[in-house]
Amino acid sequence: MHFPVNIPVGKSGIPIHFVCEMLAYTLGYRYYTYLRRHTHDLISTQHRIIIFIGAAAGAFLGSHIIGILENPMQLNRMGYLYFMGNTTIVGGLLGGLIGVELTKKRIGVTVSSGDLMVYPIILGMIIGRLGCFFSGLQDGTYGTPSTLPWAIDFGDGVRRHPTNLYEILFWIALWFTLLAIENQRQLANGARFKIMMAAYLLFRFTVEFIKPGYFFSLGLSTIQLACLCGIAYYYKVFVYPNQLTQTYA
Repeated sequence: MHFPVNIPVGKSGIPIHFVCEMLAYTLGYRYYTYLRRHTHDLISTQHRIIIFIGAAAGAFLGSHIIGILENPMQLNRMGYLYFMGNTTIVGGLLGGLIGVELTKKRIGVTVSSGDLMVYPIILGMIIGRLGCFFSGLQDGTYGTPSTLPWAIDFGDGVRRHPTNLYEILFWIALWFTLLAIENQRQLANGARFKIMMAAYLLFRFTVEFIKPGYFFSLGLSTIQLACLCGIAYYYKVFVYPNQLTQTYA
């Protein structure tokens, strides 16, 4: 396989990364609408739309802010194109969380709005990371050089950790784990989203050690510092896991 992988169209080609990204948004949203039709949603449609707007605004800002801070040495290049060209999922999730919580406080919604989004987010992440894998070195989601049997040459002659594939495996494992938990116990309101966020932040904090990037003198990257902030916010998931579920009667 030669990276990046494109879908041939005439004399040019369409990047599979772009196709996967569009599929991630489309299928993720369709899955969400399906789940909402078959779930008793405590949040009205009007409030859902407002919350979506808050989430989108927060995710946009968080994704780009953390993205440009990934390499502080390049901040002197700051401009519109540089700002728009640097994004990260961790920043998007944390920014979206802040946007949602501020919006809900503003409109008076007190129940969780994230539980319904968990499985659609997981589906979208799996498809999106598949696109990252096919893009090779272009989007920077590859890992550090490795001699492991499954290490992959993304086009520069260096075998590396396929960290984008690691993330796909993580999301699949999380999906099945959540389903297994919910088959045995009833999750408390908001618990599904808290588990997803806490698990992903812990995963990203760990996997960043085998990804190239700028590390501060304390040995951590910007994304890892952001992950630690998120993990601290969700500390109860790790300290009081029994509060997340209750046994079926």
